Amino acid sequence: MLANMPKFNDLQIIRSWQKNVRPWVKAIQQGEIESRVTITNKAIVDAVLQYGPKTVLDIGCGEGWLVRELTQHGVAALGIDVVEEFIDIANQGGYGRFLTLAYEDISADNIKETFDVVACNFSLLGKESVEHVFQQVPSLLNRGGAFIVQTLHPVAVCGDQAYADGWREGSWAGFSDQFTEPAPWYFRTIESWKNLFMDNGMRLVDIRESLNLETQLRASIIFIAEETV
Repeated sequence: MLANMPKFNDLQIIRSWQKNVRPWVKAIQQGEIESRVTITNKAIVDAVLQYGPKTVLDIGCGEGWLVRELTQHGVAALGIDVVEEFIDIANQGGYGRFLTLAYEDISADNIKETFDVVACNFSLLGKESVEHVFQQVPSLLNRGGAFIVQTLHPVAVCGDQAYADGWREGSWAGFSDQFTEPAPWYFRTIESWKNLFMDNGMRLVDIRESLNLETQLRASIIFIAEETV
């Protein structure tokens, strides 16, 4: 490895998810991720539905659970993901529309439609790919549309490491032993997340912390931004 080449990169995230599609689908279908079942699934659905959207784009849709949930609320939802196997599984669910598309290829030219809400649910893990998503989202929103991001709470997951942007080693701790080769992820402070929105012409209107009511620990953070008009 070249001395100036980073240890981790966005491509490693994709490779990890390609290898872990089946155990992830099993974990979702069988409710193995307690925080999602009890806290964060409802948090993202509520955040999206508060806008009463007719159309939603789910970036990093995985096996498609959010698209299916929104469709059952009468929303026309499109899910995109770079992992083709996820999209194949999502298309078998019978609800919503799905498209295989890399984050780097997200653009108004490639998607050819606009949405009332663009949502990212624990799906913004990389560096350059995430920066590209933020650059493109304004062109995918209808007038007055909202960009809603739920992600790991930076304070909760910082651990003993420095509270500073940078790549971190991944872990499947708490998951079944069927998972392999955990994906690295790019840590961002709350301020850095805020700057991503503002630097790309979006106005933050709300920041929500989802709490585990039993432990009082932060389960996630949700950023809600609107298109500036």
